[in-house]
Amino acid sequence: MIRAAASAKSEHEPTASEVQTALRAAVDPEKATFLPRFFKAGPGEYAEGDKFLGVTVPRQRHIVQQFQTIPLAEITRLLMSEWHEDRLTGLLLLVERYKKGDEAVQKACYDLYMAHTACIDNWDLVDSSAAYIVGPWLDGRPEKMTVLRQLAQSKSLWERRIAMLATFDYIKKGRADEGIEIAELLLHDTHDLIQKAVGWMLRETGKRVDRPLLLAFLNEHAATMPRTTLRYAIEHLDLAVRKDYLSRRSSTGVQ
Repeated sequence: MIRAAASAKSEHEPTASEVQTALRAAVDPEKATFLPRFFKAGPGEYAEGDKFLGVTVPRQRHIVQQFQTIPLAEITRLLMSEWHEDRLTGLLLLVERYKKGDEAVQKACYDLYMAHTACIDNWDLVDSSAAYIVGPWLDGRPEKMTVLRQLAQSKSLWERRIAMLATFDYIKKGRADEGIEIAELLLHDTHDLIQKAVGWMLRETGKRVDRPLLLAFLNEHAATMPRTTLRYAIEHLDLAVRKDYLSRRSSTGVQ
């Protein structure tokens, strides 16, 4: 009887409801007030209407460790929640399933992700997942750049950011070509969240992969690229070099 009970317990698959219960037990009321302001969920802001429980990311990551065997169908339920922390925890669980899964599981994770990009609707959701699912799955596949270009040309702010952040996987592997191509497609995007993402990936290209390539890119584009993008891209360079690139942009009169 004891063995049978232990076996039944080991076969239990976590549910979205159990994850949600754990999240709600971890609520910090002060964070519930702070997070909507931090993530711009107010009227007219980019995440207007998003709802926050008030659970910190470290607490969410702790909860993820408790529910790593959750089925993908239950992760889908989390992704479709109206609550931000449910969606982020669902994405963190999906990343874990992708990392530990075989090719069939990884494909299922990628397909689920791409079918629910409308639920990945803030920068932290994108940044916690795109480089860990989209980038790795597409790497080495013939459709890689076609998919990334389509995302980069999307009307969705978040799909465009997914395209840029997915290339972080390749940058961390020591490759710059994919990131540079997507950066060029998004270089004159008017949204600051895309400008920051492009500048961030350019900076990482210079730091991790190819400093001369970054400088060549800046020599070509610094005078006309958005100031936010430029500042992010050059922040690791020497002060004199940063001032030089900023002066090039200022001299054009572009704001």
